[in-house]
Amino acid sequence: MSEPMESYRASGFGGELGPGRRAAVLVIDVVQAYLVDSSPMRAPVDDAVAAAARLVEAARGRDVPVVFTRVSYGKGGVDGGLFTRKIPSLSVFEEGSALAEFPPEPAPLPGEVVVTKQYASAFFGTSLAATLTADGVDTLYLCGLTTSGCVRASATDALQHGFRPRVVADACGDRAGGMHEANLLDLRAKYADVITLEEAILAFDR
Repeated sequence: MSEPMESYRASGFGGELGPGRRAAVLVIDVVQAYLVDSSPMRAPVDDAVAAAARLVEAARGRDVPVVFTRVSYGKGGVDGGLFTRKIPSLSVFEEGSALAEFPPEPAPLPGEVVVTKQYASAFFGTSLAATLTADGVDTLYLCGLTTSGCVRASATDALQHGFRPRVVADACGDRAGGMHEANLLDLRAKYADVITLEEAILAFDR
């Protein structure tokens, strides 16, 4: 990614936002639909999920709030609009489906915020921005699934809502390596800081 990034920087892209005063971790759609072999949405994201679990554990140990998102639709995808027409396999997120549930790790603890959404961005049509603002959060460490979909949408919306998005690259996953890398490159150039898991954990201690 270094050569394309150099080209972006030569054109004035790729600035660093850095952390602000108070951080939170946003865990995006880490659910069984991407992890169970029989699921139509199964993706090779096991390593990313394990890294996300490490990020969550580190955040909790440092009193950094953790927010989870999940997708949920009524029967027949009645509240999915055109999104469920475009992607029929989103039916795995209908209420009552075991595939819509969280894995053992990472999973929300009692008292942690869980944002339920119907579209890609964790901000679209939800109370997430208000919840973060009320808690004094100005920096988001994003992890989860998938890099080219809900992670990307949430990172760009975070920026547009005035939060500093920091995408934890190895704690995000996609169904294609090329899509993962290309979207990280574009996020780094235009919308977010892209950092490693270890960099994120070190930032919690500052």
